[in-house]
Amino acid sequence: QVQLVESGGGLVQSGGSLRVSCTASGRTSSLYATAWFRQAPGKEREFVAAITWTAGSTYYADSVKGRFTISRRNGANTMYLQMNTLNSEDTGAYFCAASKWAINSIGVRTVEQYDYWGQGTQVTVSS
Repeated sequence: QVQLVESGGGLVQSGGSLRVSCTASGRTSSLYATAWFRQAPGKEREFVAAITWTAGSTYYADSVKGRFTISRRNGANTMYLQMNTLNSEDTGAYFCAASKWAINSIGVRTVEQYDYWGQGTQVTVSS
């Protein structure tokens, strides 16, 4: 089993920056990839970014490419999402997810491919 805990959410003005973190514990050596998804009220959960743990390959949704950066600190089993130039469309609950199976560049963007989920951290961008 793997446990995921997110932190770092909050309220930020439009155009501002915020960094959220996800710390994994448990059988982290079995993980293939971790990702960030977000969900706004009344909307489906959507892919934001993902990173593979061995190769460090990264993937981004078109809506955040160039503004968000996903990274991880191996020794601490911690993943980060640096978010810059935030706008109101970025508001939502941000969830950390982890997969223990190898998934391709299409699969990393799919909710169903992930085995473990955190409780989420709220990000609110005020205009």
